[in-house]
Amino acid sequence: MTATTAVPPARPAPALHLDGVGITFGDFTAVEGVDLDVRNGEFVCLLGPSGCGKSTLLSVMAGFVPPSDGVIEMEGHAIKGPCPELGVVFQSSDALFDWLTVSDNIAFGPRMRGVDKARRAEIVEEHLRLVGLAQHADKRPPQLSGGMRQRVQIARVLANEPEIVLMDEPFGALDAQTRTVMQVELDRIWRQRQSTVVFVTHDIDEAIVLADRVVVMTAGPSAGIKSTYQVDLPRPRDVDSPAFVELRHAIREDITAEVAKSLGLPTAGTTGTPEQEVRA
Repeated sequence: MTATTAVPPARPAPALHLDGVGITFGDFTAVEGVDLDVRNGEFVCLLGPSGCGKSTLLSVMAGFVPPSDGVIEMEGHAIKGPCPELGVVFQSSDALFDWLTVSDNIAFGPRMRGVDKARRAEIVEEHLRLVGLAQHADKRPPQLSGGMRQRVQIARVLANEPEIVLMDEPFGALDAQTRTVMQVELDRIWRQRQSTVVFVTHDIDEAIVLADRVVVMTAGPSAGIKSTYQVDLPRPRDVDSPAFVELRHAIREDITAEVAKSLGLPTAGTTGTPEQEVRA
């Protein structure tokens, strides 16, 4: 009788896998040597100083820009360009079609994919309820507030049922009060859907409120990943809790050190360390 060795089941490929990703434009290196895995169902925030390449890196994930170096994969397959499995929510709501109603904007993607009319109506109704806009279904984007337009944009992306949702500072143009409301709404929607999300922001509190994991980038040029913070706080999150405040302080020190370095200023007093894992 021949002994056999049990083979452990293969681990599923991460939703997103970046290995040594670099992005150059001519002689300028925006991002260099980025290694990052995003798990299925995980909410990851990219955080860092202005101009550190967060949005550029997101554009590579979306397939809008090819990497100059390295490999980027979605569930084990190379990303070679934009595709329906990758949904993108932009900072500006200008991506919406002003001549279409809210319902027609949400239905646009499914219609382009050939989804039949009855099923499209179900999808629209479901996503109008999800983002709280059922009473505004027949309005057009110019008739809506900034926060409402962003909810339409989120609904339109989710209606396409993408594998991964990429969000590029989607609340950056909103006033502080609306932004706070939208963070709460997005957290609620994510907890219902458990989509895989990569979210770019420069707001530390926003990152902690939303993310399972916060990835802090170094200042550019040649930006990379400086540190990673696991956010083990119960949802919805209390911004005044001691654990939240402690994590905010640690991340702020990390980013302050990068900003000071980019300006050529002393960095004494900061405590962030490369590839640091902090559990709140």
